[in-house]
Amino acid sequence: MSAMPTLESILASRVAVIGAGVTGRSVINFLVAEGCECTVFDEKASDGVLTELPERIDFDFAIISPGWRLNHPMIERLRSAGVSLISEIDLGWIIKCARNPEQRWVALTGTNGKTTTVQMVESIFSAAELSGKACGNVGNSVVETLQSDPHLEYLALELSSFQIEWSHFAQFEAVAILNIAEDHIDWHGSFDAYANAKMKLLSRSKVAILNQLDTEIVNRSTSWNGKKVFFSLDTPRPGELGLVENLLVDRAFSATAESAELFAELTDIVPTVPHNVLNAMGAAGLALALGISHEAVKNGLSTFKVDHHRLERLLERDGIIWVNDSKATNPHAARAALSSAESVVWIAGGLAKGASMDELVSAMSPRIRAAILIGQDRELIATAFDRFAPKVPYRRIDADTAEELMRLVVDAAAEFAVSGDTVLLAPACASMDQFTSYAHRGNLFREAVRSKFGE
Repeated sequence: MSAMPTLESILASRVAVIGAGVTGRSVINFLVAEGCECTVFDEKASDGVLTELPERIDFDFAIISPGWRLNHPMIERLRSAGVSLISEIDLGWIIKCARNPEQRWVALTGTNGKTTTVQMVESIFSAAELSGKACGNVGNSVVETLQSDPHLEYLALELSSFQIEWSHFAQFEAVAILNIAEDHIDWHGSFDAYANAKMKLLSRSKVAILNQLDTEIVNRSTSWNGKKVFFSLDTPRPGELGLVENLLVDRAFSATAESAELFAELTDIVPTVPHNVLNAMGAAGLALALGISHEAVKNGLSTFKVDHHRLERLLERDGIIWVNDSKATNPHAARAALSSAESVVWIAGGLAKGASMDELVSAMSPRIRAAILIGQDRELIATAFDRFAPKVPYRRIDADTAEELMRLVVDAAAEFAVSGDTVLLAPACASMDQFTSYAHRGNLFREAVRSKFGE
């Protein structure tokens, strides 16, 4: 990769913006406000957007939105023409270096838990009375955040594997990797390539907060020579974060190597389920690496409220609990959700993104009393049940509209469920085959549940 360009050199050049979605629009808004000449390209035609590059490419820079594959023909043409390719994250770093060099960044990634964890970090910033925001793959883009609030002291970046793969310049005070499990195989081409993209984040920091319970992270970090702070649900050794009975304890950033500092109690973490406790440890590690006090970490975690669609308890009626975890868009997230209940009527299906469902169904089948299957790749789940849990009944549901589909799903789940069951929407798949987003899917589920029971 060539040396990092200056902001002045970018703004004085002809710039192509590749991608006209949320990220691309934030880049366009910034460049236009700065008086930079930019041309927008996307595969989908819309006002002011071109679908094909000109025969003669005379751009100096191209700002790439993260969803574009590295080998996309448009990208290959830009690369062959000698155009400098820059991610939105790196553009943000270039802006930061030029206009707020004292601003400090932390970042985190993982297959699951990223948004919850980065929002926990933002809550800790607030508790510590620091001017900091979460951004990146959650909320506003980095460039939009820097443009709207240029004087922030801290940014906490949630980064997807796509964003990490595209980025080269940004440097972080600390990074956290929460977990690595099969996801986005269709984009990366293999699990190994996906995992390597996540682990690439280590090269951008001298301190890493790492989940010791994830063997992929442990094994893939052995060759990295920076400071590793592992966290787990076990008693922490010196240099680690961990759990002592009902206390979350720091032995990595405490006053001495032998001392331990309390930074939360289990009752501070809601919902108090294992994967969310690990999320809190990841958030705490990033905050403590910045020098934020243990007291502020505890206050930030205890006042944090998780977003909708993440183990969101909707209703309890006749001994049956209805839970919306529409954010569980891959098998790893669905497994965590299924682990939170003993007897589940499971609502699953959608776009599998190249992931296998065999291990999920095999491991979780003792907890699944029945399943409702929807979406384009539901047969992957049905086949897994046939192979690994043939005694678990399942029903496929189809409908002409998303609203009708979810009403029929809730009706079918109510037929299966008995007192003591949890009806759990944790699809293990993305939503875009039948819904506009995971939030749309979760909202329709919530509405269907409340409509059925008159809430």
